[in-house]
Amino acid sequence: MTNEKLKNIKKVELHLHLDGSITKEYVKNKYKLSNEEISNKMVASEKCKNLNDYLECFDFPISIMQTEQELKEITINLLNNLKSQNVIYAEIRFAPQFHTKKGLTQEDVLKAVLSAKDCVDIKSNFILCVMRGKDNMDENYETVNLAKKYLGKGVCAIDLAGAEAIFKTSEYHEIFEYAKKLDVPFTIHAGEADGPKSIKDSISYGAKRIGHGVRAIEDDILLQEIIKEGIYLEVCPTSNIQTCICDTYSTHPIEKLYRMGVKTTINTDNMTVSNTTLENEYEKLLEETNLEIEDIINMNINSINAAFISNQEKEKLMEEIKK
Repeated sequence: MTNEKLKNIKKVELHLHLDGSITKEYVKNKYKLSNEEISNKMVASEKCKNLNDYLECFDFPISIMQTEQELKEITINLLNNLKSQNVIYAEIRFAPQFHTKKGLTQEDVLKAVLSAKDCVDIKSNFILCVMRGKDNMDENYETVNLAKKYLGKGVCAIDLAGAEAIFKTSEYHEIFEYAKKLDVPFTIHAGEADGPKSIKDSISYGAKRIGHGVRAIEDDILLQEIIKEGIYLEVCPTSNIQTCICDTYSTHPIEKLYRMGVKTTINTDNMTVSNTTLENEYEKLLEETNLEIEDIINMNINSINAAFISNQEKEKLMEEIKK
């Protein structure tokens, strides 16, 4: 498969963090940093100690995403980047509570990000992250309320993100009960730094999509439930290798999960922190596993079916994929 053919594939990205995907070019031009400085601040090593080590690369991006202008510029920059990769639909996630250090409210942050949507001709929606952590539940509830207010107006769901092994998924039952009462859809980071129990908890809350979820491979009963219930996994291979879930693309569980009938999707997680693109993810999987181009296309179809959009919107995206 040539790079040109991979580039021309119509792509869907469901698991993409805004703060982890600020392009190096934007930072270089805006803040006059050298390539080495940018790499040191924003790109994780190929093998981190763990997820927490990986998450340290978000400190600098978050520090510069504190004004309406920067938030809008960074979002436009990412949308243009996605369009150049032939992405036809993207769900981009971020935590509004992380961008209020200079006086913006969570709603100010969201409005700034949403103002970028009409500046680039690409279909996109935003997922608002509630965060694992200490003493931030008020902020998390504010985020859920904000998601409800802007649902269908550029926001499509909420997510739970952060240090999964330290702040267990089981601690966040009430926030998802609240989201369900408000009819706010959700996905949950689970089965990455923490094991199958995290995924089980997420499914028990009603999650139909799991961020990462690859450690389901450790539990046969859980796998059968995921297959039976049609749960979608937002798989991010390069990121998983960096955070030591697996050693290589060839040993990554995505192929086994896919062959078993799990509805897998391929995503980048953080294009800059993980130094990757969707094309790169496809290329690595095609080179180092037995997956073929038809499997990659099938997983893009899975992504469309998993998307937090209407059936009519899904049908239009399916037509583009089939072209």
